[in-house]
Amino acid sequence: MTPVELSRTVLHAVRRAVDAGELSVAVPTRAVVAPPGPGGCGDYATNIALQLARPAGQTPFRVAEVLRPYLVGVDGITDVVLTGPGFLNISLDRAAAGVGLVGEILRRGARYGYAEQPDGRVVQLHCPRDLRAVVVAEASARLLRSQGALVRVTAEGFEDVWASVLGVTVDAVGVAPAALPVNVRPVPVPASETADLMSLGRDAGRWALLHPAAHDRPRTGDELLVQRESNPLFRVRYAHARARAATRNAADLGFTADPGPVTCTGSGGSGAPTGPVTGIDAGTPTDTGIPTRSGTPTGTAPTPLADAAPELLAALADHPRVLAAAAEHRAPDRLARHLVAVADAALPFLLTVLPRGGEKPSAAHRARLALAEAVGAVLAGGLDLLGIDAPDHL
Repeated sequence: MTPVELSRTVLHAVRRAVDAGELSVAVPTRAVVAPPGPGGCGDYATNIALQLARPAGQTPFRVAEVLRPYLVGVDGITDVVLTGPGFLNISLDRAAAGVGLVGEILRRGARYGYAEQPDGRVVQLHCPRDLRAVVVAEASARLLRSQGALVRVTAEGFEDVWASVLGVTVDAVGVAPAALPVNVRPVPVPASETADLMSLGRDAGRWALLHPAAHDRPRTGDELLVQRESNPLFRVRYAHARARAATRNAADLGFTADPGPVTCTGSGGSGAPTGPVTGIDAGTPTDTGIPTRSGTPTGTAPTPLADAAPELLAALADHPRVLAAAAEHRAPDRLARHLVAVADAALPFLLTVLPRGGEKPSAAHRARLALAEAVGAVLAGGLDLLGIDAPDHL
């Protein structure tokens, strides 16, 4: 069960409670589900009971008690626990949830996490004559459009070189009427560092402006051009390239992706390295032209795939929530940091996708390949929203 499906399941529970006469409320159009906060448990939590308490004329906890029976026993849900004033904490059948999540991502592709239809919002973003403000506004507009809003971006000033180097555009330039104040104003790049930023080129330059939070000063050094794991942009693009390489190499071995439980048991084993592998050697291309991790494994304890996949699945499942929050707060930095988290969770896993030695491709390998392709789709879609290229080869 994906977060979107779980949200629909929560709304269906509300509708069933209303139809049964246990609640007297209008069924909302949206139920927010997110990872549990402090004091919570399970895989997801929802505050729907707090949202409905006042119109229902009951306490949030009582509303939660009414809704719980309509959620317990639903296919894919293993338990529902009430915490705090009335939060519903939902535990999922993780194997089934993972399969459904991967299938949903592969179906939606790079548009996973997008709204399915326009929501009627019209948003005007207006920024000063400032390079970073214009780039942040444009990326925020991409995010808002992904969530169904109609967006117009204007700036009080604009330089053509911003478009030619960083690929940024606006809908109109000029001083806005008093009724439209500047509403995008991140910490600007110092004038003395603008030339250094522009020398980074489109992808690294945009990342330098979008990865830091709006209140943080961006770094304009050439560390974003270095192909090492110390560079977060490189890690994100490297993980994407490895995911794409897995698909190409699997085709050479005669198998394709098929979503299924990602386990480390039975035929096809864990396939995990026998210890942590350190470093990313960007100067040692494989037969796919993609750098490989290098270094001598340390220690003897295996790294089971079952320990790596849940963290990765959780990061992928969180993608729609991150897109919605980044759009709502005009904060593309949230998406940038999320992509780094996805990449960091994916890189150890991507080493286990293909058969090793004399192994024959199995159902486990096809399931891992499906998860790898889901990683590639999420990273490609996220980078595209930031206006950054996601190359298949590095």
